[in-house]
Amino acid sequence: MKYEIIGGSFPAVNVVLDNGEAVFTQSGAMAWEDATINMETNAEGGLLKSIGRMFSGASLMFVHHTATQDNSKITFAASFPGTIKAFNVDSEHEYFAQKQAFLVADETVNVDATVNKNFWAGLLGGEGFILQKFTGEGTLLAEIDGSLVEVDLAEGEQIKVETGHVALFESTVTYDVESVSGLKNVFFGGQGLFLTTLTGPGRVWLQTLTAHDMAAKLAPYMPSQSSSVNLSSGSSDK
Repeated sequence: MKYEIIGGSFPAVNVVLDNGEAVFTQSGAMAWEDATINMETNAEGGLLKSIGRMFSGASLMFVHHTATQDNSKITFAASFPGTIKAFNVDSEHEYFAQKQAFLVADETVNVDATVNKNFWAGLLGGEGFILQKFTGEGTLLAEIDGSLVEVDLAEGEQIKVETGHVALFESTVTYDVESVSGLKNVFFGGQGLFLTTLTGPGRVWLQTLTAHDMAAKLAPYMPSQSSSVNLSSGSSDK
């Protein structure tokens, strides 16, 4: 797969495929493509496996795009303002990610749902009890909310992260949660009850923005149902 990431804060990725080369993606991720690319949608790994992936934020069906001639071009767009990042997946580099991180990958990359071994880490850590897991071999393109910060953790080194800001981490990193200490911190610190803890060795990618935080910021400016009713009532009186 040859690719070029474009678009700044509203990113997309241009992918160039040779004859017979194929990639797969989420449903609805393709923005435009050459007429020389064939598209096929299926439930990768069967229906039950697809339903499991759906709980991790992946679509029920994956879409495969196969080139019928060299230099065929296809563009995939991110679903949220942020960053598209390429990762090399192989036997020594496997990854866990937040929901909806997967954008597009070589057909030799596996996208699965995995249950966090620590129930409370999954339930309270902000990334969900079910994460996306990437194995196999090939190139993975993931979408990350906001800007991207990369952190290398040494053996035993730990970082505490606000809920939802963990985008992706290597499989060698241990993922857990801990409660915020001190009543004043809990009630007035603005961090909630729990923080995600990530312990090395391994690399972690953090995101500066979350969809949840953006929605909360925009909520006060969104018209309420009652105001919509009043507006419609006013227009009918004229």
